[in-house]
Amino acid sequence: MKVDVLNGVNLDVLQRRDPVIYGGLSLHELEQQIEAWADELGHTVRCRQTNSEGEYVKFCHDSLDWAEGVIVNPGAWSHYSYAIHDALELYSGPIVEVHLSNPEERLEEWRHVSVIAPLAEKRVLGRGPVGYREALEFLGAAT
Repeated sequence: MKVDVLNGVNLDVLQRRDPVIYGGLSLHELEQQIEAWADELGHTVRCRQTNSEGEYVKFCHDSLDWAEGVIVNPGAWSHYSYAIHDALELYSGPIVEVHLSNPEERLEEWRHVSVIAPLAEKRVLGRGPVGYREALEFLGAAT
């Protein structure tokens, strides 16, 4: 299965964020782990990250013709970007929303709502890096 992993805003500085919340890995280390899990599960994975909302929308569009499943972690865009929602809404395959932390348990009220959630067949929240493995496993079982 071909899987796009689309990471959004601020994940490029993951290693600088609170390790208790985000796991302490750099984006590069996280992507290496995702690639290892994907290989183990027989998936082909393409990991992408951007801090540009427009580029993230383009990544979503690229998935339309390439990916058989999509894992999205838009970061803070999850809570308000209807542009990303609309781009993902075009996708006909399974979508899994992943967050390293659990936004629903965070103190900030604005983190409790995801505009992406209605499009996701599965959400993996607060599982740290292993959440991506759970998403890959789900996608493998969904096909």
